[in-house]
Amino acid sequence: MTEQISDIPNIKLAQLDQPTLAKLAPVGDFSHPPRILMLYGSLRERSFSRFLTYEAARILEHFGAEVKIFDPFDLPMAGSVPETHPKVVELRALSLWSEGQVWCSPERHGAITAVMKNQIDWIPLEQGATRPSQGRTLAVMQVCGGSQSFNVVNTLRLLGRWMRMFTIPNQSSVPMAYKEFDEAGRMRPSGYYDRVVDVMEELFKMTLLMRGRSDYLTDRYSERNERAMKAIDKQIGKL
Repeated sequence: MTEQISDIPNIKLAQLDQPTLAKLAPVGDFSHPPRILMLYGSLRERSFSRFLTYEAARILEHFGAEVKIFDPFDLPMAGSVPETHPKVVELRALSLWSEGQVWCSPERHGAITAVMKNQIDWIPLEQGATRPSQGRTLAVMQVCGGSQSFNVVNTLRLLGRWMRMFTIPNQSSVPMAYKEFDEAGRMRPSGYYDRVVDVMEELFKMTLLMRGRSDYLTDRYSERNERAMKAIDKQIGKL
């Protein structure tokens, strides 16, 4: 192919970025530990998704992350209360605070739970001039009551993509979760536990790689072009 991009009339060169390694240099102060928000999808007293979330949190803290786990109890259904509700404000502030997230849900009727979906639904794509989820890393996990399934992690991946998050390749699915946790809620040694370590290790590494680079990595030609057109229209409107 010999045609140059400058010969393509639909491309606006002024808005076209030329990616370089230099542009991927991290920007900002990252002396603080990586910030990870964790969400789980069950309100049960003996919740295996919560147990798995806390187990993963211990691993992340061992690596040096600062971890915050959101308690979904008392979070109203999305749209049923104003956005000023304390639990909504808390969740959105935690999402803005985070650099990476972990989502863990039980499988119910072949899908994620309403508790899990409700939390994600309350996190907007845009909040003023900020995007509370865009550019964050994401790890997905699920617990199953029966045989192993990947319905939940597949759904969570779809939602993560929709929320413009960088979902890591690795994932965890724990079958017959009632067998994998002791009475204290601690996960027993197994290949499933080893996989959780793998996932958290990968999330921690990817979060370190993304720090200070997510703004550039999520900067899009189409959006730059749209902003430029709006600026031109605004100038014309002043004439």
